[in-house]
Amino acid sequence: MQFIGDMSRSVTEFYDGKCIFVTGATGFVGKVLVEKILRSLPGVKNVYLLMRQKKGTSGDDRLKDLWNSRIFDNLRANNPDAFNKIKLISGDLLKEDLGICNDDRGVIQENCNIVFHSAACVRFDQKLKDAVETNTTATLRLLKLAETMNKLEAFVHLSTAYCRCELDVLDEKLYPAVHEPRKIIELTQWLDDKTLDYLEPRLISSEPNTYSYTKAITEDLVAEFSSKFPIAIGRPSIVTASWKEPMPGWVDNINGPTGLLMGSGKGVIRTMLCEGSYLADAIPVDIVTNGCILIAHNIALERPKDVRIFNLTLSGVHKITWREVIELGEKYVNTYPHLMVLWYPGGNIRSYWITHQINLVLTHILPAYFIDFLLLLFRKKPFLVKIQKRISHGLSILQYYTMKEWHFKNNNFLALQRSISDEENEIFYTDVSKIDTADYLKNYVLGVRHFVCKEDPSTLPRAKKIHRIRYILHIFAQTLFYSLIAWFLYSNFGFANK
Repeated sequence: MQFIGDMSRSVTEFYDGKCIFVTGATGFVGKVLVEKILRSLPGVKNVYLLMRQKKGTSGDDRLKDLWNSRIFDNLRANNPDAFNKIKLISGDLLKEDLGICNDDRGVIQENCNIVFHSAACVRFDQKLKDAVETNTTATLRLLKLAETMNKLEAFVHLSTAYCRCELDVLDEKLYPAVHEPRKIIELTQWLDDKTLDYLEPRLISSEPNTYSYTKAITEDLVAEFSSKFPIAIGRPSIVTASWKEPMPGWVDNINGPTGLLMGSGKGVIRTMLCEGSYLADAIPVDIVTNGCILIAHNIALERPKDVRIFNLTLSGVHKITWREVIELGEKYVNTYPHLMVLWYPGGNIRSYWITHQINLVLTHILPAYFIDFLLLLFRKKPFLVKIQKRISHGLSILQYYTMKEWHFKNNNFLALQRSISDEENEIFYTDVSKIDTADYLKNYVLGVRHFVCKEDPSTLPRAKKIHRIRYILHIFAQTLFYSLIAWFLYSNFGFANK
């Protein structure tokens, strides 16, 4: 489906006076979305953020922590009053009626125009019961609240392009869920944990993990409400660091490719199971948030009768292989090295399981046990084996997506560019064809170094000097290792042949 929106109402004009409700505001996508709304939609009246108490920290304190995040540096410097538009809604997606008090519920029901539902647990190894509760049941609770909003114009639910992994081609349409979502909710509520653990592999057999399974069945749940208010599903592929805003390379987690870049930069990831010739599909977080803003604008004006789906992906527009990503990543982690690393970055991708396993033992497991043994000798606390187990677990999850190739049809997503003016396309940019891959990955590596590892840019000159020393030690160690192998082979077989 291709469409042209109502050009008589620009994006900024549409959002003037609007009240927006956001879930997942403290998450990766949510932070960027809130920052973009406050900075680029000055006419927005209020932004309601659903927040719960977490680990003894109140919602008010979490809101203050959010505002003090580096992502809001620009706003704090140029428009500090924008924060006054944020209204805390104390609640919890995991509680009945979202745990919202009657007064706050009344405010939302009377004033809310747009809902962005970005909250989700992105852990791929979560137990089915917990994943259903967080990603499916919580969404149902929010949909029921949205049903009571008197002025609701658009509901945007964030899913994932990897919601139907058994399909090689994913269209922008709703696919029937393998299981009826409400029945799965009931099942996880009354079955005991032991029985659920037994059933889990069979229930999610169509998907690689509980995350994509719950995202798939939740889409069916969302579609149930499409006759009640305008509703859309955004399906981003792998969400990565920002391309341009709020600053190039901004990222605040170590999920997926970010963890890979950090691990390889620190020298702890040296082998990976990956088919290098396959296309990688990862979308910058600022493209995702701009897409969400445009999606809400579009469905509010178009008022489609059915759920409208947008695959926020690179497919058919920007092509890059996993090999290119990894080679560029390796180039930049050596150009902009970390201060603290385990060893000089290096290694290779392997497309065969057996060669990957051999290299995993030689370059990950044995060195980890050796270093931990040395630490014990010096009466220090060993740590590397534990870290390597976590890395191996993370890689085993990521490698599912690097050993298979998908194509995501994204005509609806691409049409968003044609529904707004050239001027607003500069503000709410979604044209992924303009991404310079090399420049993007350079900023990504710098972003991981700066925002995730908290290494100030001023430390780069010193890090480069230390890195040169690491390189010399790396070459020396390699020479010594291969010399010992040659000596061993010559000693045991060379003389015997004389």
